[in-house]
Amino acid sequence: MAPAVTTSARSPNGSPGLTVRVGRERSSSLVKVEKVGEESQEEALDQSMYDNVNAEWVNRKGAWLIHPVLIFAGKVVIDTIPGMRQEISWTLVNLFYLGLSYLMFHYVTGIPFHSDLHGGVYDNLTLWEQIDEGAQYTPSKKWLFIVPVTLFLASTHYTHYDPWLFAVNLTALILVLIPKLPAFHRYRLRFMVDDEPSGVGTPITPNFPRSGAATPRESMSIPPITVSEVESRL
Repeated sequence: MAPAVTTSARSPNGSPGLTVRVGRERSSSLVKVEKVGEESQEEALDQSMYDNVNAEWVNRKGAWLIHPVLIFAGKVVIDTIPGMRQEISWTLVNLFYLGLSYLMFHYVTGIPFHSDLHGGVYDNLTLWEQIDEGAQYTPSKKWLFIVPVTLFLASTHYTHYDPWLFAVNLTALILVLIPKLPAFHRYRLRFMVDDEPSGVGTPITPNFPRSGAATPRESMSIPPITVSEVESRL
Protein backbone atom coordinates (compact mmCIF):
# COMPACT_ATOMS: atom_id res chain seq x y z
CA MET A 1 0.00 0.00 0.00
CA ALA A 2 1.22 3.47 -0.84
CA PRO A 3 1.23 5.79 2.17
CA ALA A 4 -0.75 9.00 2.02
CA VAL A 5 1.09 12.30 1.82
CA THR A 6 0.41 14.62 4.74
CA THR A 7 0.97 18.36 4.43
CA SER A 8 0.49 21.09 7.00
CA ALA A 9 -0.11 24.77 6.37
CA ARG A 10 0.99 27.65 8.62
CA SER A 11 -0.44 31.08 8.91
CA PRO A 12 1.72 34.12 7.99
CA ASN A 13 2.58 34.83 11.62
CA GLY A 14 4.01 31.34 12.12
CA SER A 15 1.08 29.77 13.98
CA PRO A 16 0.15 26.18 13.07
CA GLY A 17 -2.69 25.82 10.58
CA LEU A 18 -4.79 23.08 9.09
CA THR A 19 -3.21 19.73 8.35
CA VAL A 20 -4.32 18.14 5.07
CA ARG A 21 -3.76 14.55 3.95
CA VAL A 22 -3.42 14.36 0.16
CA GLY A 23 -4.72 11.06 -1.22
CA ARG A 24 -5.54 7.93 0.66
CA GLU A 25 -3.97 4.55 1.16
CA ARG A 26 -4.46 2.03 -1.62
CA SER A 27 -6.73 -0.91 -0.95
CA SER A 28 -6.79 -4.17 -2.91
CA SER A 29 -10.10 -5.34 -4.38
CA LEU A 30 -10.62 -9.07 -4.69
CA VAL A 31 -12.72 -8.78 -7.88
CA LYS A 32 -13.17 -5.65 -9.96
CA VAL A 33 -15.35 -5.18 -13.05
CA GLU A 34 -14.00 -2.76 -15.64
CA LYS A 35 -15.35 -1.61 -18.99
CA VAL A 36 -12.97 -1.02 -21.88
CA GLY A 37 -13.65 1.40 -24.71
CA GLU A 38 -16.22 4.16 -24.96
CA GLU A 39 -18.31 3.07 -27.99
CA SER A 40 -18.36 6.65 -29.23
CA GLN A 41 -19.07 7.91 -32.72
CA GLU A 42 -15.38 8.54 -33.35
CA GLU A 43 -14.59 4.94 -32.44
CA ALA A 44 -17.29 3.69 -34.81
CA LEU A 45 -15.80 5.78 -37.63
CA ASP A 46 -12.31 4.39 -36.98
CA GLN A 47 -13.66 0.84 -37.05
CA SER A 48 -15.51 1.34 -40.34
CA MET A 49 -12.60 3.06 -42.11
CA TYR A 50 -10.97 -0.25 -43.14
CA ASP A 51 -12.05 -3.87 -43.00
CA ASN A 52 -10.89 -5.70 -39.89
CA VAL A 53 -9.18 -8.71 -41.45
CA ASN A 54 -8.60 -10.11 -37.97
CA ALA A 55 -12.32 -10.80 -37.50
CA GLU A 56 -13.87 -10.92 -40.96
CA TRP A 57 -12.71 -14.49 -41.60
CA VAL A 58 -15.43 -15.87 -39.31
CA ASN A 59 -18.01 -14.94 -41.96
CA ARG A 60 -16.15 -16.58 -44.85
CA LYS A 61 -16.93 -19.95 -46.44
CA GLY A 62 -15.43 -22.80 -44.48
CA ALA A 63 -15.06 -20.86 -41.24
CA TRP A 64 -18.08 -22.60 -39.74
CA LEU A 65 -16.99 -26.02 -41.01
CA ILE A 66 -13.56 -25.81 -39.40
CA HIS A 67 -15.01 -26.25 -35.90
CA PRO A 68 -16.56 -29.72 -36.36
CA VAL A 69 -13.50 -30.75 -38.41
CA LEU A 70 -11.15 -29.79 -35.56
CA ILE A 71 -13.35 -31.52 -33.00
CA PHE A 72 -13.42 -34.72 -35.08
CA ALA A 73 -9.66 -34.60 -35.66
CA GLY A 74 -9.01 -34.06 -31.97
CA LYS A 75 -11.25 -36.99 -31.09
CA VAL A 76 -9.37 -39.28 -33.49
CA VAL A 77 -5.98 -38.22 -32.11
CA ILE A 78 -7.00 -38.71 -28.48
CA ASP A 79 -8.52 -42.13 -29.22
CA THR A 80 -5.13 -43.31 -30.50
CA ILE A 81 -3.72 -43.11 -26.96
CA PRO A 82 -3.45 -46.68 -25.61
CA GLY A 83 -5.96 -47.51 -22.88
CA MET A 84 -8.04 -44.39 -23.48
CA ARG A 85 -11.64 -44.73 -22.28
CA GLN A 86 -14.47 -43.08 -24.19
CA GLU A 87 -15.63 -41.15 -21.13
CA ILE A 88 -12.19 -39.58 -20.66
CA SER A 89 -11.75 -39.11 -24.41
CA TRP A 90 -14.95 -37.07 -24.83
CA THR A 91 -14.15 -35.05 -21.73
CA LEU A 92 -10.67 -34.19 -23.01
CA VAL A 93 -12.04 -33.24 -26.44
CA ASN A 94 -14.59 -30.96 -24.80
CA LEU A 95 -12.03 -29.33 -22.49
CA PHE A 96 -9.45 -28.84 -25.23
CA TYR A 97 -11.97 -27.25 -27.57
CA LEU A 98 -13.40 -24.97 -24.88
CA GLY A 99 -9.90 -23.98 -23.74
CA LEU A 100 -8.77 -23.09 -27.25
CA SER A 101 -12.06 -21.29 -27.90
CA TYR A 102 -11.68 -19.18 -24.77
CA LEU A 103 -8.03 -18.41 -25.53
CA MET A 104 -8.78 -17.39 -29.11
CA PHE A 105 -12.07 -15.51 -28.76
CA HIS A 106 -12.05 -14.14 -25.21
CA TYR A 107 -8.48 -13.84 -23.91
CA VAL A 108 -6.23 -12.42 -26.63
CA THR A 109 -6.92 -8.74 -27.37
CA GLY A 110 -6.03 -6.44 -30.24
CA ILE A 111 -5.17 -7.27 -33.83
CA PRO A 112 -1.79 -8.63 -34.96
CA PHE A 113 -1.40 -6.35 -37.98
CA HIS A 114 -2.44 -2.91 -39.29
CA SER A 115 -3.53 -1.69 -35.87
CA ASP A 116 -2.64 1.89 -36.78
CA LEU A 117 -5.17 1.90 -39.64
CA HIS A 118 -8.02 1.82 -37.12
CA GLY A 119 -6.57 4.34 -34.67
CA GLY A 120 -5.95 1.62 -32.05
CA VAL A 121 -9.67 1.09 -31.34
CA TYR A 122 -9.20 -2.70 -31.34
CA ASP A 123 -6.22 -2.76 -28.98
CA ASN A 124 -8.31 -3.61 -25.90
CA LEU A 125 -11.02 -5.67 -27.61
CA THR A 126 -11.12 -9.44 -27.85
CA LEU A 127 -11.81 -11.26 -31.10
CA TRP A 128 -15.39 -11.93 -30.00
CA GLU A 129 -15.95 -8.21 -29.46
CA GLN A 130 -14.47 -7.44 -32.88
CA ILE A 131 -16.71 -9.84 -34.81
CA ASP A 132 -19.36 -7.98 -36.85
CA GLU A 133 -18.22 -4.68 -35.31
CA GLY A 134 -19.57 -5.74 -31.91
CA ALA A 135 -23.11 -6.49 -33.12
CA GLN A 136 -25.00 -9.11 -31.12
CA TYR A 137 -27.02 -12.15 -32.28
CA THR A 138 -25.40 -12.29 -35.71
CA PRO A 139 -25.31 -15.67 -37.55
CA SER A 140 -21.61 -16.13 -36.84
CA LYS A 141 -21.99 -15.49 -33.12
CA LYS A 142 -25.01 -17.80 -32.93
CA TRP A 143 -22.96 -20.55 -34.56
CA LEU A 144 -20.04 -19.99 -32.17
CA PHE A 145 -22.52 -20.20 -29.30
CA ILE A 146 -24.20 -23.39 -30.56
CA VAL A 147 -21.00 -25.40 -31.18
CA PRO A 148 -19.74 -25.57 -27.56
CA VAL A 149 -23.26 -26.32 -26.28
CA THR A 150 -23.65 -29.17 -28.78
CA LEU A 151 -20.23 -30.57 -27.88
CA PHE A 152 -21.12 -30.39 -24.18
CA LEU A 153 -24.34 -32.35 -24.77
CA ALA A 154 -22.45 -34.96 -26.79
CA SER A 155 -19.76 -35.34 -24.14
CA THR A 156 -22.40 -35.62 -21.43
CA HIS A 157 -24.16 -38.39 -23.35
CA TYR A 158 -21.02 -40.40 -24.12
CA THR A 159 -19.74 -40.09 -20.54
CA HIS A 160 -22.98 -41.80 -19.47
CA TYR A 161 -23.93 -38.82 -17.31
CA ASP A 162 -21.14 -39.37 -14.84
CA PRO A 163 -21.67 -36.69 -12.14
CA TRP A 164 -17.99 -35.77 -11.75
CA LEU A 165 -17.31 -35.52 -15.48
CA PHE A 166 -20.59 -33.68 -15.93
CA ALA A 167 -19.53 -31.10 -13.33
CA VAL A 168 -16.16 -30.59 -15.03
CA ASN A 169 -17.69 -30.21 -18.49
CA LEU A 170 -20.45 -27.91 -17.25
CA THR A 171 -18.01 -25.65 -15.41
CA ALA A 172 -15.84 -25.29 -18.51
CA LEU A 173 -18.89 -24.57 -20.65
CA ILE A 174 -20.13 -21.83 -18.32
CA LEU A 175 -16.72 -20.13 -18.26
CA VAL A 176 -16.73 -20.01 -22.07
CA LEU A 177 -20.36 -18.93 -22.53
CA ILE A 178 -20.36 -16.07 -20.01
CA PRO A 179 -18.05 -13.81 -22.08
CA LYS A 180 -20.31 -14.39 -25.10
CA LEU A 181 -23.37 -12.87 -23.41
CA PRO A 182 -24.34 -9.32 -24.48
CA ALA A 183 -24.45 -8.20 -20.84
CA PHE A 184 -20.68 -8.80 -20.56
CA HIS A 185 -19.76 -7.03 -23.80
CA ARG A 186 -16.55 -4.98 -23.26
CA TYR A 187 -16.43 -5.86 -19.55
CA ARG A 188 -13.44 -7.39 -17.81
CA LEU A 189 -13.08 -9.17 -14.49
CA ARG A 190 -9.89 -8.18 -12.68
CA PHE A 191 -8.65 -10.11 -9.68
CA MET A 192 -6.57 -8.66 -6.84
CA VAL A 193 -6.44 -5.15 -8.30
CA ASP A 194 -5.03 -2.21 -6.31
CA ASP A 195 -7.44 0.72 -6.22
CA GLU A 196 -6.01 4.02 -7.37
CA PRO A 197 -5.45 6.52 -4.56
CA SER A 198 -7.69 9.54 -4.46
CA GLY A 199 -6.08 12.91 -5.15
CA VAL A 200 -8.58 14.91 -3.10
CA GLY A 201 -7.14 16.56 -0.05
CA THR A 202 -8.77 15.26 3.12
CA PRO A 203 -8.41 17.41 6.22
CA ILE A 204 -7.50 15.58 9.38
CA THR A 205 -7.40 16.78 12.97
CA PRO A 206 -6.68 20.52 12.65
CA ASN A 207 -4.45 22.40 15.07
CA PHE A 208 -6.22 25.65 15.77
CA PRO A 209 -4.09 28.49 17.16
CA ARG A 210 -4.60 29.74 20.66
CA SER A 211 -6.99 32.57 21.20
CA GLY A 212 -5.39 35.88 20.31
CA ALA A 213 -2.40 34.36 18.56
CA ALA A 214 -3.60 35.36 15.10
CA THR A 215 -5.07 38.71 16.20
CA PRO A 216 -3.26 41.74 14.70
CA ARG A 217 -1.26 43.53 17.39
CA GLU A 218 -1.44 46.96 15.81
CA SER A 219 -4.87 48.47 15.48
CA MET A 220 -5.82 49.83 12.11
CA SER A 221 -7.12 53.41 12.20
CA ILE A 222 -10.03 54.18 9.89
CA PRO A 223 -10.54 57.90 9.17
CA PRO A 224 -14.00 59.13 10.06
CA ILE A 225 -16.37 60.20 7.30
CA THR A 226 -18.33 63.36 7.96
CA VAL A 227 -21.72 64.20 6.52
CA SER A 228 -20.33 67.10 4.50
CA GLU A 229 -17.88 64.79 2.71
CA VAL A 230 -20.68 62.39 1.82
CA GLU A 231 -22.85 65.24 0.46
CA SER A 232 -19.95 66.61 -1.61
CA ARG A 233 -19.31 63.14 -3.07
CA LEU A 234 -22.96 62.82 -4.05
